[in-house]
Order: sequence, then structure tokens, then C-alpha cells
Amino acid sequence: MRRERQAHEPPSAIAELGWRYHHLGVPTSVPRAGETYLPHLKMYVSGFETSPFGIEWMRFEPGCEISELVRTVPHIAFEVDDIEAALARLGVESEITSPSEGVRVAMIVDNGAPVELIEIRRRADR
Repeated sequence: MRRERQAHEPPSAIAELGWRYHHLGVPTSVPRAGETYLPHLKMYVSGFETSPFGIEWMRFEPGCEISELVRTVPHIAFEVDDIEAALARLGVESEITSPSEGVRVAMIVDNGAPVELIEIRRRADR
């Protein structure tokens, strides 16, 4: 059972698990200036590099294989040191994919909301 947290306390993902906020992904159907097209995912992304809050806009092409939940509901992403260990600690299974070199991600669902776990291998780590 989850313990209720007080208003002054950070979420347990940060306070207890040590996860770090990475970005907020927001689906959109509106083209945005500076979009980058990711052909292997059939989607456009924008804003991540310039938002001081880590907001990333995502626009999807027809035929995109990303889940409907992620295509329609904003998601929060946390960086973790070890994606397998993070999933095991939660007691959940999820497909781990690699959207780009050195990046591994897994999507989980918490009470109907998508949550992305992201493991980034920095060049020195590889």
C-alpha cells in the first residue's frame, strides 16, 4: 500500500528511488517551429532543447506504432541509472526500447498515466 505524502514532500520516485526528472512529453497535432522528424518512430519532437522546464512536444504521423496512451496523454519521464533494476524494484515488466544511440526507455502506467523510464549511457559510460 502506498503511503500518502504530505504537500511538502517530493514524490517517492524522487525521494526514495532516486529517480531524476527528465522531461514532460506533451502530445500535439499542431506543427511547431523547430520540429525534428524522427523517421524510425514516425513522429516529430520539439521544445526539449530549449524549454527551461524540460517540456517536449510530440506530434505523431499516421501509422506511428507508439501506444495510443502516449500519443494522447502527456507523460512524465524520469532518468534512472539502471532500467532493469528500476522495473524489477517496481515489480513490473515493460518492453525496453532504444529510440536513439545510448538511450534506453521503458513505458509504465501509473493509475492511467504514462510514465517513461529513461537510461542514458553517456559517452564515457559506453
